[in-house]
Amino acid sequence: MDFALLPSVFETLRLTPPSRLTLLDARILASAHYPPFPPDAPALLLGLDSPELALQVRNVLRVIYPKEHLLNLVEGQRSKVESLNDLGQGEFSTSTCLYLPALAEGTSFEAFGEIVAHLRAPDGCPWDKKQTHQTLRTHLLEESYEALTAMDDNDSAAMSEEFGDLLLQIMLNAQIATESDEFTMAQVVGGIYDKIVRRHPHVFGNVEVDSVDGVLQNWEKLKEKERKENGKADQEKGLLDGVPMSLPALTQAQEYQDRAARVGFDWPEVEGVLDKVREEIEEVKNAANIEEVTSELGDLFFVLVNLARWRKVDAESALRGTNLKFKKRFAFVEQGAKKQGRNLSDMTLEEMDAFWNEAKKLGM
Repeated sequence: MDFALLPSVFETLRLTPPSRLTLLDARILASAHYPPFPPDAPALLLGLDSPELALQVRNVLRVIYPKEHLLNLVEGQRSKVESLNDLGQGEFSTSTCLYLPALAEGTSFEAFGEIVAHLRAPDGCPWDKKQTHQTLRTHLLEESYEALTAMDDNDSAAMSEEFGDLLLQIMLNAQIATESDEFTMAQVVGGIYDKIVRRHPHVFGNVEVDSVDGVLQNWEKLKEKERKENGKADQEKGLLDGVPMSLPALTQAQEYQDRAARVGFDWPEVEGVLDKVREEIEEVKNAANIEEVTSELGDLFFVLVNLARWRKVDAESALRGTNLKFKKRFAFVEQGAKKQGRNLSDMTLEEMDAFWNEAKKLGM
């Protein structure tokens, strides 16, 4: 990397060298999958010596930067402004540099960490300063469900916002932990980084797997090995003990079944699951009292979740989707009654069904 180029680069750009600047060899960036520098500070890439390398750099940068983001190509005493989307056209040499202006303030992980720490500082927000892991628990749960709603609606703008709210919850908890010497955000990130590398030897190591099922089976073997290495207490834990008890029942059931299936505890064919559904329906019909009905319905729900798993459907999402569909159609029935100046309780089932079927025809 030729640092002697720096003064002439900024002279050509007619810019004062910024107080913060990332210097990086273009080939290092091209070999990455995610830009290794904060986007709210400018960067200078050196050695952009070919159109092919420029295209590789463009693909990595587009993970964070919008395609219309303007940048400067510098070659000797000449500079050229173009969009990120157009990078890769024209001529390049070993002395070609790419100056990448910063994105807006607050677009880096570090900047977000700073404002969250400021919220907790003596001159921060009274509400944020009072929070604990326990008081934030309900907010984490609420934000998780709001994110799920955005995902169910396939609403990209809402997903972006709700994922930000979730990130705030994680960062706040990490900041609280930092202040009480429990752990830091760096430890949180480092821990999950190590876990991902450790549990993906087929990506970061020499293990070969030939399917998604192979990945999951190997995943369970690795987790079992980790439990044994963590000591006697963890050895006593079963395969299903890591599933949170606070999960919604459908999600919990599907996770139990997924984990059991990874070690071979599963029906050999889906027909066995379908037969079990029919069997459980008959047992519900024959239940003699409320206790038996409750038990048999629980068994039926469980096997229906298994059927969803076999059909590659997320049971929780499927039911949430049906709930939403019911809500929309029933609201249409209510509006129909209101337009007629009537109460729902005064309508016959046939009259309400007519509105319901109309809602179905409208695609609700």
